[in-house]
Amino acid sequence: MSTVSSTADDILACARTLIIAGGYNGFSYADIADVVGIRKPSIHHHFASKVDLVRTLVSRYREEAQAGLSALERNVADPADQLRNYVGYWEACIKDATAPFCVCALLASELPILPEEVALEVRAHFRFLASWLASVMERGKRQGRLHLATTARVEAEGFMATVHGAMLSARAYGDPKMFGTIIRPLLERLSTRH
Repeated sequence: MSTVSSTADDILACARTLIIAGGYNGFSYADIADVVGIRKPSIHHHFASKVDLVRTLVSRYREEAQAGLSALERNVADPADQLRNYVGYWEACIKDATAPFCVCALLASELPILPEEVALEVRAHFRFLASWLASVMERGKRQGRLHLATTARVEAEGFMATVHGAMLSARAYGDPKMFGTIIRPLLERLSTRH
């Protein structure tokens, strides 16, 4: 990997960490320069503005999520197990603090103040995730693996909101276990193995 790509990736990784810690307005290029060990003009060389940086970050975040969920579908056939694995991923990330919060969920809470270019990317992530969850829910219902109380689309939106809310509660209580405490009843309700 070239130094240019490596530096840009380091900048993006740092911005991701800073956004999770403090939101869109919780960091500056000076903060990134200090952490990455470069000068502010070097950041501008890779990302002309903070808008460009965060827009790129969210776009890549969505691409990573798409790749991860595609791999999940290839490796786990059962829709109920796909949901459990998806939740398990977040539970592990929250527990070991590698990704204690979804970047897009955090940025969604800031939509009124986000630049439109960033807001569009955040909304695209939500649409993608809701669509994937709805397809899993629909497949699970057809296969008799999931019990839905309403349409797959409504269940998917509720599932996504519960996962994001559980992240928020785990953060608010300073207790990673809170995530699982909130999510387990949802998985049990959806499960046909009552």
